[in-house]
Amino acid sequence: MKQGIPRLLCLVAGIVMIVQFFIPHPISEKIFSESLRWVRIISAFALVLGVRSITVHHGTRIIRKSSGWGYSLVALVAMVVTAVIGLFGGVDPHATALLPTSIGGFSFHLQVLYANLMVPLGATMFSILAFYMASAAYRSFRARNKEATVLLVAAFIVMIGMVPIGSAIWPKLPDIAQWLLNVPSMAAKRGILFGIALGSVATSLKIILGIERGWLGGGK
Repeated sequence: MKQGIPRLLCLVAGIVMIVQFFIPHPISEKIFSESLRWVRIISAFALVLGVRSITVHHGTRIIRKSSGWGYSLVALVAMVVTAVIGLFGGVDPHATALLPTSIGGFSFHLQVLYANLMVPLGATMFSILAFYMASAAYRSFRARNKEATVLLVAAFIVMIGMVPIGSAIWPKLPDIAQWLLNVPSMAAKRGILFGIALGSVATSLKIILGIERGWLGGGK
């Protein structure tokens, strides 16, 4: 019974979503719009559970003084500050809010957090990833065989063609680099996307039909 009801709900919901996608009838469209409302309601409860899970996890690390507990403290403080500003300060600095519009040079709205915290942190992360990508490219592009040689030559042409020095070396080099991105690279990308789509369909059908039950807790 514990697994039967969730499997039945999953089966019904999956069939309804498939039917409304392939049969554009007003009834199916109404069912779809109503389902989206239920999804929003469930997402709100899921958000509460997620906040509780994060609080318990990081709170336990802080209490036990586990390795890296300082990062857990920063995570909890950031979560609380962001929630308070989002709930009482709003997202627009010019809108009416419960909190003061500014204290000193700090304005209480989420855009300030995004512009002054998320953007610099993202830039820092990508700058670190650049060195990792460079080292990975060096290991991958070594011409050990014919395929690796083709990859090395194509990558070299694309990298040189995408910078101003490429057109200075040869005016047609940027066009060749763009052709490599639009034709061979795009063909491989679409092949990968087809594989992902087929895998997603197969997995979805297995879940809807009750063949895949890992989402119920790992039981077969």
